[in-house]
Amino acid sequence: MQQSPESPPKSPKETFLEPKNYKELLGAFEQKERLPLGEKLKFKGVGNKDVYNITAPFKAGNETYIAGRVESRSTNQDAHTLFFIEKDGTWQLDQSLPAFKLEDPFLTKINKEIIFGGVQTYPLPDRKDTGKLGYRTIFYRGKNLQNLRQFSTGPDMMKDIRLVELPEKKIGVFTRPQGKIGGRGKMGFIKLNSLEELTADNILKAKLIERQFCENEWSGTNELHLLKNGNIGTLGHIANQDESGKKHYFAMTFLFNPETFESSPIKIIAARKNFPKGEAKKPGLKDVVFPGGLIINPDQTATLYTGLSDVEAGRINLPNPFSTN
Repeated sequence: MQQSPESPPKSPKETFLEPKNYKELLGAFEQKERLPLGEKLKFKGVGNKDVYNITAPFKAGNETYIAGRVESRSTNQDAHTLFFIEKDGTWQLDQSLPAFKLEDPFLTKINKEIIFGGVQTYPLPDRKDTGKLGYRTIFYRGKNLQNLRQFSTGPDMMKDIRLVELPEKKIGVFTRPQGKIGGRGKMGFIKLNSLEELTADNILKAKLIERQFCENEWSGTNELHLLKNGNIGTLGHIANQDESGKKHYFAMTFLFNPETFESSPIKIIAARKNFPKGEAKKPGLKDVVFPGGLIINPDQTATLYTGLSDVEAGRINLPNPFSTN
């Protein structure tokens, strides 16, 4: 997921004054779009439950895994994260590994240790009659998947917190504040000295990344890649809700300089229409792509792994969005 830097970070070449809204970004993407149709992934071992919002494949021990959100179609309150191994073109549940009561898993490696996490939901005392839930990000660490231990909990009501190992063993942390700071959801960044500093209080100290998103839209980080020039290749999503209540989620990327806080403009890299048609958890979620991870291939193409419409998972090959060519 990461590439060791060979030189100090360089500022992204592109500059901009004001962010573009998702329709402008989508228009630019569609003008140059030459993507092959993506494919859906098949999962076994979970009965009639859905598997979506997956990670990219990752190595742990001698096996390659995908972690995915597993959930009944009729609810969003029985979600678990489970681990799958590919066998004959299908991702089979590994029943020897623990299940975590978490949504939307993520995984990276820091100092040769697995860092795994997801979103934990909990009842809101003042909203019991509405059924709405609170949420927070839970972090685990360990040398292998069998012995992960919780070591940190993010702030209440914050999703999409992601980590990346920086030079000199520093930790880069992308955050997603909402409300008075962050509106519907924007990105922040803070640099920490160690995993021991990953606390809710420190996460809340992250500085907001300015001029990346329009006020009526929201975003979140899904995966981080340390690039050779020291920039952080940021994979995330940008989203909007239209007047009819339908949500629109797109996979996007940009480059971020952790020393100067400069970033390149957002670029959409995939939309729901780039995958085969399928069902949705709700009618208002048909146009949803929730990126989970990006594999940079030896030929400098990339493979994006993503959730689709909150019921399925897919992958698609595309040009390396972090390429400087």
